[in-house]
Amino acid sequence: MSLFEPVAPRPEAGAEAGPAAPLADRMRPRTLEEIAGQQHLLAPGKPLRRAIERDTFGSALFWGPPGVGKTTLARVIAARTRQRFVPFSAVTSGIKEIREVMASAERAHRAGQRTMLFVDEIHRFNRAQQDAFLPYVESGAITLIGATTENPSFEVNSALLSRARVFVLEALSDRDILVLLERAVADRERGVLAGKPREATLEIEPGVLARMAAFANGDARVALNLLEASAAGRDRITAAELEAQHKALLYDRAGEEHFNLISALHKSLRNSDVDASLYWLARMLEAGEDPLYIARRMVRFASEDVGLADPRALEQAVAAREAFVSMGLPEGALALAQACAYLALAPKSNALYAAYGRVLEDVHATRADPVPLHLRNAPTGLMKGLGYGKGYQYAHDLEAKVADMPCLPENLANRSYYQPSDAGHERRVRERMSETERARKAQKQQE
Repeated sequence: MSLFEPVAPRPEAGAEAGPAAPLADRMRPRTLEEIAGQQHLLAPGKPLRRAIERDTFGSALFWGPPGVGKTTLARVIAARTRQRFVPFSAVTSGIKEIREVMASAERAHRAGQRTMLFVDEIHRFNRAQQDAFLPYVESGAITLIGATTENPSFEVNSALLSRARVFVLEALSDRDILVLLERAVADRERGVLAGKPREATLEIEPGVLARMAAFANGDARVALNLLEASAAGRDRITAAELEAQHKALLYDRAGEEHFNLISALHKSLRNSDVDASLYWLARMLEAGEDPLYIARRMVRFASEDVGLADPRALEQAVAAREAFVSMGLPEGALALAQACAYLALAPKSNALYAAYGRVLEDVHATRADPVPLHLRNAPTGLMKGLGYGKGYQYAHDLEAKVADMPCLPENLANRSYYQPSDAGHERRVRERMSETERARKAQKQQE
């Protein structure tokens, strides 16, 4: 059997999936006009639309979240430009399979047949596997379309990236998905009633399809799967039955959305927006994020963005983490919410974070001078004879409890790293630093 004839091929644009196929496959758009959304790419006159219509479409990368039509668009382009569509999965295939498919594509090319190779989840291929496509892309043996949910700047090697145009596909709007759902209900041949007696009907309570569209979070496949599951064995779908379906949240704990959401939480906390902070926290928890990961990030935030402006912020974050470890979900979520609200409302200062950054710069950029002798302990006579501890002043013996004694290495004398702000408790910290400086100067004058 040829590699161009998979054992269980998915229907190409223009082909009909049988009534036993999933609803999402049966309702796959077959023409550019049937595709919902992506009008920034496919509206009349747009560059991608013109390239397809003029048959000048070259290799490309489709970057976008799940369920926005990356595979569908590739199939439609292949059908419109009369190319053989070969689906290829980066999850189940390796370098050996790549070479076999490329050899078959090259033979077809010599015979005058064009091949569109669609590589799903191309970001899962390593660099060597991605490199294997290059000669065939350059020779014109294949038109390559790689689909990815990850940022191709990080996940696709530069050589391949330079030979393929990147098209960013957007999450579908609720209106786009509603159109697809209404189409699936109305289409007797491919829709939710496909294969059922002509007299069969499906009554849908007003507003239910709109709720399905909202639940899908921009993913058409999720919406159609939800419609199919809701209609299974029923002739009526109500809002109550819909609520029983599990709400699908767009989330990938290992992918870009994971980092997008934690970034949204961190920046909402930094901006003292308590409502947004609680919202992003709930989004992550409900989507299945590891709560201890969120707790660790809040502990970090307490030092990085609050610092000594409110010393209790770190206590609150650590306490929330310990409370969650003790209780788990669902009870522990409230402890995380409490810490989240506290951090959002706390006065902010990154002075400590900035100070530690300046310290690290000097640690890495300057000579590692030895510890000054007066700061060293002298537990033996030999060490004492070498001057260890000589000149050390015991602060508790002084009235102001501050000695005029340098504590940095000589090459970093008089460095000032920590510069407290005027926010919250840090104002008192700044005053205390001024007091200690005055005490040092007073002692120096006495000497």
